[in-house]
Amino acid sequence: MAEHHPVSENKHKSQLNSAASVSGNGRSSAAETERVGTGAGGLSGGLSQPAGWQSLLSFTILFLAWLAGFSSRLFAVIRFESIIHEFDPWFNYRATHHLTTKGFYEFLNWFDERAWYPLGRIVGGTVYPGLMLTAGLIHYVLNLLHVTVHIRDVCVFLAPVFSGLTSISTFLLTRELWNQGAGLLAACFIAIVPGYISRSVAGSFDNEGIAIFALQFTYYLWVKSVKTGSVFWAIGCCLSYFYMVSAWGGYVFIINLIPLHVFVLLLMQRFSKRVYIAYSTFYIVGLVLSMQIPFVGFQPIRTSEHMAAAGVFVLMQVYAFLLYLKDRLTRQEFQTLFFLGVSVAAGVVFLSVIYLTYTGYIAPWSGRFYSLWDTGYAKIHIPIIASVSEHQPTTWVSFFFDLHILVCTFPAGLWFCIKNINDERVFVALYAISAVYFAGVMVRLMLTLTPVVCMLSAVAFSSVFEHYLGDDMKRQSPPAEDSGDEDDRKNAGNLYDKVRGQPQSLMLIGLISYSQKHFYSDDSVQFSLFLKRQIRTSRLEDLHTVNTTGQARGRIHQASLRTKRGRKTAKLSRKITCSAAAETIQL
Repeated sequence: MAEHHPVSENKHKSQLNSAASVSGNGRSSAAETERVGTGAGGLSGGLSQPAGWQSLLSFTILFLAWLAGFSSRLFAVIRFESIIHEFDPWFNYRATHHLTTKGFYEFLNWFDERAWYPLGRIVGGTVYPGLMLTAGLIHYVLNLLHVTVHIRDVCVFLAPVFSGLTSISTFLLTRELWNQGAGLLAACFIAIVPGYISRSVAGSFDNEGIAIFALQFTYYLWVKSVKTGSVFWAIGCCLSYFYMVSAWGGYVFIINLIPLHVFVLLLMQRFSKRVYIAYSTFYIVGLVLSMQIPFVGFQPIRTSEHMAAAGVFVLMQVYAFLLYLKDRLTRQEFQTLFFLGVSVAAGVVFLSVIYLTYTGYIAPWSGRFYSLWDTGYAKIHIPIIASVSEHQPTTWVSFFFDLHILVCTFPAGLWFCIKNINDERVFVALYAISAVYFAGVMVRLMLTLTPVVCMLSAVAFSSVFEHYLGDDMKRQSPPAEDSGDEDDRKNAGNLYDKVRGQPQSLMLIGLISYSQKHFYSDDSVQFSLFLKRQIRTSRLEDLHTVNTTGQARGRIHQASLRTKRGRKTAKLSRKITCSAAAETIQL
C-alpha cells in the first residue's frame, strides 16, 4: 500500500495541473508544452506542439512582410536601373562615397566646395551623419566578408532593406501594447502602406529611410523600460535614441513625446518607480549621447524644443521626493506640502525657461517648429519655408491616398486602447493624437503618423477577429493589466484594473485600501505588497475570501503592535473586517 500511495498522489497532482491549465491564463499549458516539446527532442518534437507552430508561423509572416516591403520598393530599379534620384539623396551619396574612400575623420572635416556654391559647405558640422555611417558600415562589412559591392548599390537598396527592420520593430512595439496577433498585422500593414513607401523607395537615399526604424525601435524600448523598470532597457532606449538623433532631425518628436507621456502619467496618478527609473535614465544618458552629434551640439540644453523634457525631469524629481515624505508625515501635512511643492516646482520651471529665453541663454522656437503651432507664421515671416511643397498643410485626399482603409479602422483601435487603458497604452494614445495633429499641419509629417495608424488599425482588426472568429470557450477581452511588478504601492489605481471582473477579489482591494490609508509603517507596506501578490497569483476558482481575510486581520494586528502608534493602531486593526467590507461596497 505504501508503494501505491505516491502513484495516486501523482495522478491527483496531474489532474490538478491539467485543471489549472484549462482555467488559468495559459501559462501552465505553455509550460507543459515546453516541457513535452523538450522531452520529445528534435525539430519534429517542437513542431508537434502548438507553441512550436505558433513561433514558426510568426517567423514566416515577418519574413514575408519583409520580403513584400522590400519588393514593393524596387519599381524604379526594375523599370530603369540602380541609380540615386532626387537632389538630397545625391548629396548624401557623395558624402557617403567620400566617407568610404577618405575615412571618418576626413569626412567630419570635409569642406565641400560644390555644395552651397559659391560659399561651400562644411559637411561634418551641417549634416546628420547617421545615414552615411550606416551605409558605410554595411559596405565595410560586406567587403570584409569578400562580398564585392559598390557603395552606390548599398545606398540604393538601404531604404528597402530598412523597411523590413521597420516591420519587425513595429511588430515588437505592437506586441508589447496589445498581443502578438496585432503585432503581426501591424508588421504587414507598415510593410506596404503607401505613406511609408513614398519615402523609402529604392534610390531614395534620404534620412527618412532609416529614421522610421529608429523611431519605432526607440518607442519599443521605451515601452519595455516602463513596463519592467529595468535600467538595461532604459539604456537600450538611450542608444536607440542616439542613433535616431544621428539620423534625422525628427528626433525632436521623441524628446517631446516621452516627457509628455511621463507628465500625463503623473496627472493620472500612475506614477511608479518603474517610470522614475526609465525616464531618469533616459533623460540623463540620452541628453549626454545626443550632444555628441556635431550638428546637434548644445542644442538639447540651449533650445526651446528641448525644454519640455528638462521641465518634466525636474517636476518628476520633486514629485518623487514628496512621495518619499508621504510615509513620514500625517495625511493633512502631506496634502499641504504636496500641492505647495508641485505648484512651486512647476512655477519655478516655467519662469526659469521664460527668463533664460528672454536673456538669450535659450534660443526660441525655430521658424520650422513655430509654424507647427501657428500655421500662418511661415507665410508671413519665412516665405522660403512656406514655399516648400512638403511643408504645406495636408489635404483630405492625402490621408486616404497614403493610408487607405487604415484611416477608417485607426479610430477604432484608439478606442480599444483607451477602453483598456494602462501605462503603455497611454503612450500610444498620446502618440496617435499628437501625430494626427502634426500630420494635418504639414504634409511631410504624414510619415510620423503612418506607423501609429498601422499599429492601432492592427489592434482594431485583431480585436474584431478575436471576437467574431475566436473560440467561444477561450474568448476574453484583452486584460488591462498593470505593467509593473510589486513597486506600485503608490498607485493603487492600476491594481483595480488588474482584478477587474473578479468579484471575490474586492475584499482584498478593500483591505489594501484600508491598510494604506491608516498605517504608515514599513510593516503595513509589506502587508500591502503581500495582498497584491495574492491578487496577482490568485484564480477565481481557488480564491477563498474568508480565509484570506482572517489571515490578513492577524497580519495587520501583528504589524500594528510594532508601529509607533501602539494601542491606537491596535484598536484600528480590530475594525479591519467592517471597514474592509464597507470599502468593498464602495468599490
